Amino acid sequence: MLHWAALTHSGSRKPRNDDSLIAFASDPKGATTLQQSGCHSLEKHDLVFAVSDGMGGGNAGDLASSLLLTRMSEIIPETFKIAASGFFPDCLEHLTDAIHSVHEHINAAAACDRTRGMAATLALAWFTPANLYIANVGDSRIYISRGGHLEQLSRDHTSAWGQWKRGEIPEIQYRSHPRRSALYEVIGGGHARVCPHFAAIPFQTGDRFLICSDGLIDGVWERHISEALAAPADPGQTAHRLLKRAINNSGIDDTTLIVVHVNGTTPTENQPN
Repeated sequence: MLHWAALTHSGSRKPRNDDSLIAFASDPKGATTLQQSGCHSLEKHDLVFAVSDGMGGGNAGDLASSLLLTRMSEIIPETFKIAASGFFPDCLEHLTDAIHSVHEHINAAAACDRTRGMAATLALAWFTPANLYIANVGDSRIYISRGGHLEQLSRDHTSAWGQWKRGEIPEIQYRSHPRRSALYEVIGGGHARVCPHFAAIPFQTGDRFLICSDGLIDGVWERHISEALAAPADPGQTAHRLLKRAINNSGIDDTTLIVVHVNGTTPTENQPN
């Protein structure tokens, strides 16, 4: 059983929110959009949660992130149709094909001057009964907290992040690094190719996950994320706590997050029709 809560906040430097988020149940009939908080079993449906941070001139940023997530919600349920025909697709291969397809779709949609060069990041968590499959491009992140230990499952596609994770610079230096936001992988942006990060992760009861845009990271340190995910609180309380801290400490960029708890049982469910 998964219990989740999602929040998004427009940054102070512009009125438009270029972040997008999605939560949907996937089955042979397609995708059913879920509310921004709720609980749901994996007995008959896969559950997918994703955050995207759009970039580009004019209205292109919010368009890019919205297009990306809408297309992913159309493509991921195709695995059920393929399985129904007697084939059992590899979820990571399907994710690879999906992201390459979306990359081409966004590049094609950026043909006019208003949307030229538009691009987006992606952090996606696809829960099936057997495994969690993740995909990320750019610097939107996915974390797991297990037994109080925090681990980043995604990879930021910046050289500064690589320096930090290799121990070449401390977190405080990473956070002020002039190239911290210089992405070498995005979806769209007119790039010929995209090379996402993928992983398959077994999950268990008690695991807690955070999916977020870089706006959250601007206002919280890893110790804050670790403390919040380990605290005895429901996903809604955790999400509000993290969002409030991020806005109080920064609040300049758009901030979006989804908190997901893996529970053994829960008294209510948010089932799709």
